Amino acid sequence: MPRIRVLQSVGGLDFSWTPGQIVDVDAATAKAWADGVRAELVEDPKPQGRTEKAASRSRGGGRAAKPETR
Repeated sequence: MPRIRVLQSVGGLDFSWTPGQIVDVDAATAKAWADGVRAELVEDPKPQGRTEKAASRSRGGGRAAKPETR
């Protein structure tokens, strides 16, 4: 399914797009809207072959050391 990046605000009965928003549309709609003024086609990024993993959570949390009181 083609993707477009909206360049101008557009609204209708059942949709509302803001500038910069990336929208999945069918091929006919993408061809009609992606004229370089209202929207532009967005290329899907190609995977680099190496994917990133989410950072693991630290498990060393808990209470702070108790201060010495005299």
